[in-house]
Amino acid sequence: MDGWALPTFILIGSYLLGAIPFGVIVTRLFGAQDPRSIGSGNIGATNVLRTGRKGLAALTLLLDGGKGAVAVLITEAVSPGAGPIAAVGSFFGHIFPIWLRFKGGKGVATLLGITLALHWPTGLVAVAAWLLAMLISRRSSVGGMASAMVTPVASAYFFKVDLTLMFLALALVVLWRHRANIERLIEGTEPRIGERGQG
Repeated sequence: MDGWALPTFILIGSYLLGAIPFGVIVTRLFGAQDPRSIGSGNIGATNVLRTGRKGLAALTLLLDGGKGAVAVLITEAVSPGAGPIAAVGSFFGHIFPIWLRFKGGKGVATLLGITLALHWPTGLVAVAAWLLAMLISRRSSVGGMASAMVTPVASAYFFKVDLTLMFLALALVVLWRHRANIERLIEGTEPRIGERGQG
């Protein structure tokens, strides 16, 4: 493929992979409540956890992260250096899935997956920040935003300048997706992990 054909193909293919709504699929397969009917209506692992099925929440987390990582790894195997295109496609596919009328997740797990696939040291720092912030705050939203904000900083620390601007842009999207959470954190009404409520 010449010119824009290959990048366009990668972008569309990774978008469609990222758009797979695993939170909806796993809850339906295992007879759990549709995550879109509770809490914030989000399809991510945090809302799946509100169904009371911890295992399904963990599976959703792994699959949402995995689809981002797979998109990047397959792309790098076929077209070295084009991983960031796949990263962007899968990230926005998760947030705006065509299958669900563009109402998707907040991008945290998928961002972790693509970060690990693009540069695993940065990814490990992001995962550590996510876990630490969640353990301290007991709030999933805090962990997600912390990992997103740390990602471009860690990338810059490792001199991955080619990835830093992209990570910064995606982190800002994650923060934008969490704007309601930020308001609740300021008000002191943000639910802790496992509690019902908005997420």
